[in-house]
Amino acid sequence: MGISRTPAVMILGTGSNVGKSLIVAGLCRLFADRGLKVRPFKPQNMSNNAAATAAGEIGRAQALQARAARIPPHVDMNPVLLKPESEAGSQIILQGRVAGHLASGDFARRGDFLPKVLESFERLSADADLVVVEGAGSPAETNLRARDIANLGFARAAGVPAILVGDIDRGGVIASLVGTHAVLDEADRAMIRAFAVNRFRGEIALFNDGVETIREATGWSCLGVVPWFAAASRLPAEDGLDLRQLTARPGAGLRIAVPILPGMANFDDLDPLKLEPAVDLVMVAPGQALPGDADLVILPGSKTTLRDLAALRAQGWDIDILAHRRRGGHIVGLCGGYQMLGRMVRDPLGLEGPAGEAPGLGLLDVETVLEGAKTVREVDFVHAPSASTGRAYEIHLGRTDGADTARAPFRVGDRAEGATSPDGRVVGSYLHGVFSSDPVRAACLAAFSGSSVSSMLAYEDDVEATLDGLAAHLARHLDIEAILALAHAREAQG
Repeated sequence: MGISRTPAVMILGTGSNVGKSLIVAGLCRLFADRGLKVRPFKPQNMSNNAAATAAGEIGRAQALQARAARIPPHVDMNPVLLKPESEAGSQIILQGRVAGHLASGDFARRGDFLPKVLESFERLSADADLVVVEGAGSPAETNLRARDIANLGFARAAGVPAILVGDIDRGGVIASLVGTHAVLDEADRAMIRAFAVNRFRGEIALFNDGVETIREATGWSCLGVVPWFAAASRLPAEDGLDLRQLTARPGAGLRIAVPILPGMANFDDLDPLKLEPAVDLVMVAPGQALPGDADLVILPGSKTTLRDLAALRAQGWDIDILAHRRRGGHIVGLCGGYQMLGRMVRDPLGLEGPAGEAPGLGLLDVETVLEGAKTVREVDFVHAPSASTGRAYEIHLGRTDGADTARAPFRVGDRAEGATSPDGRVVGSYLHGVFSSDPVRAACLAAFSGSSVSSMLAYEDDVEATLDGLAAHLARHLDIEAILALAHAREAQG
């Protein structure tokens, strides 16, 4: 397959969580609003926070970037998604579909995915005016370079010029940028044409000397110093770490506790709740008890239900949850959390780890068997108690059946979905994203709180406004014309 010359530029970072994903999202919105057909692309992602598309799974960050570009998400935007199952390895999602297991030490095999990565990139480029590519981690991980497909390995294979972004808020940004330049070989170094500094606090002019130091040491031009964008916390969280840093809201009308489990997945369910002014969303770390004054406990999705169920018990959270139930508290289980609420979880084929089974928490009269093909789909649903509607998605293995499914909280077409306890205080569902619907979230908050709080958030409008604000922020502080010139320089090489 020949390499197209559609204009493209790659955003690399000096490390993880330096802001690459948000910069790509902001650029996608900015260029889309200029009338360009812009497409986001990430060769390889590692995350259990996935999004469903019409053809399979991709990383949730790429789904947000697609939204920023005002287009539907597509599997070609993230052809390789590695979903950690344990410290021993990850499930491979290749162009949206499960393609086996990758052992944690099998770095060499990752290079085998490059043909599929380039195939997806070419298909995406064919209908684009511009592709904005996001790297993963850091290109300075020279021990992984030989089989790299996520950073400069991709950039060189596809001929895409790169911009290196450093995060000044974490400290050491000069050393990070200059050090990356120092450890790269000459051919890799040549792919990086410029740098930018992200998350600056204070007077930017105070860093002029720092910019000059980096420029002199690397020969790269500076495309800008981007101030801290506080509203970034209003966008869907890419990593569970983002949720752990929530600010407490003492005195909020509804307190929601969420235990942080090792395989926590698809926790975007929590994004609308973290923004509700009347909600205090508490992420409970290992070693801490679930707060006794919580109104609601949410068990989030899990990539490894049996493993996370064992971790929950090891922390003593099962005791806390049962005590919460006796006090009359509400409990919601989503996807893997739904499975944990039942009487039994069975994995006879070892689809999520070693084959086995374990009793669940017994709070719903259902049982789960993990078998068959993985369900990945977007759906329209109706919230049965309120008749409110919304759009959601499913990503799960297995089948859950039992008496409590007769009181399903949702309907998807003619299909009843989920289960509810006889007193209505324990609810489970495979649907992700139900709280994104304002009327559904409002109905749920009223039920959980006894009508003492109400929704004050227009969630989807809030996300759109934040993406617009992010685009404007980047337009003020980055040299956008220079970025476009870099992207078009690739076209000129054809």
